[in-house]
This record gives sequence, structure tokens and C-alpha cells, in this order.
Amino acid sequence: MTASRLIRPALASDADACAAIYAPYVRATAITFETEPPSADDMARRIAAAQERHTWLVLEEDGVVIGYAYAGPFMSRAAYQWSCEVSVYLDSDRRSSGGGSALYAALLPALQERGFRRVIAGVTQPNPASARLHDRFGFEPVGTHTNIGWKLDSWHDVTWSQLDLPHGDDVKAAPLPLR
Repeated sequence: MTASRLIRPALASDADACAAIYAPYVRATAITFETEPPSADDMARRIAAAQERHTWLVLEEDGVVIGYAYAGPFMSRAAYQWSCEVSVYLDSDRRSSGGGSALYAALLPALQERGFRRVIAGVTQPNPASARLHDRFGFEPVGTHTNIGWKLDSWHDVTWSQLDLPHGDDVKAAPLPLR
């Protein structure tokens, strides 16, 4: 039997599942530089903040949230408002299952439709799976911060990549809020 997958906007009720997916990355990897897993309440606030101006999607398989992807501000100054930073996380048992690709295939067009022009991704090194995912979607490496983060008793580099979203004419209207 084939699993049924659905990608949809995240709800506050998805916070527990998203926090549970994220916690092992925080505790046991340098993929994220957070050192304490956020609570479900913290995650609900993050989802709400992302939904205000950017977006947060979840991937369900047979009704269970198994991954998520979201966009948030790249930088806080007004001149950066056409750019956003993206992240994707999958339940550790679902990595390399195509879930990250499915989430980005939904997230990137949604950001384009809203008026975002540039998507930025920071990938802690080494992370060949994330590098392949971003390469598959056309992200171009733009630089590496060396020894920028200390976690799990060692220094880590972060490679930054950028994807330019097609935008037709050069209209300078700000990206549209979701609400």
C-alpha cells in the first residue's frame, strides 16, 4: 500500500509535531545552531510569525506530520524585504524519502507568488543531503562562513546559497502578507 501525502499550511495545532521533529536536530546535530529544543508553545509562536509575512508548510503522511518547511526574514532592514531565508526539517525516519523536495516544490512557488525575489539557505557543513536538495532546486552557493558556529565540541562552517525566483517585470511592490 502507498502512503498518502499532503502538504498544507501549518496550524497552531501542528506545533507539537514540529517541535518533536526538530528536537533531535537540536540535541544531536549541528544542522541547527540552537542548543535547546523549543517547546510546543515556542513552535506555535514561530509558526504564527512565519504565517504573518512568509509561510510555513507541513508534510503529512497518512494524517501524521512528518516534516515541515518555512520561510522567514533574511534580514530585518526594509531593503531586504524581497528576500527570505528558508529551512526544511523531516522526521529522522523520513529523511531521503523525497519529503524535503516535496516541501520545497510547494514552498518556493508560494513565495514567488507572494512577490519574494530571492531565497537564501544556510547549510551547516558537512551536510551532503541538504547540499543536494538545494542544488536540485537551483540554489547557487554564494559564500561560506568558516568556523562560524560552535556546537557539539567543534567549530562548524555554514555555506550560504541563493535562489533567484522568476519575477517577470521589475515591479518594486513589497511582498504580500498572507493575511
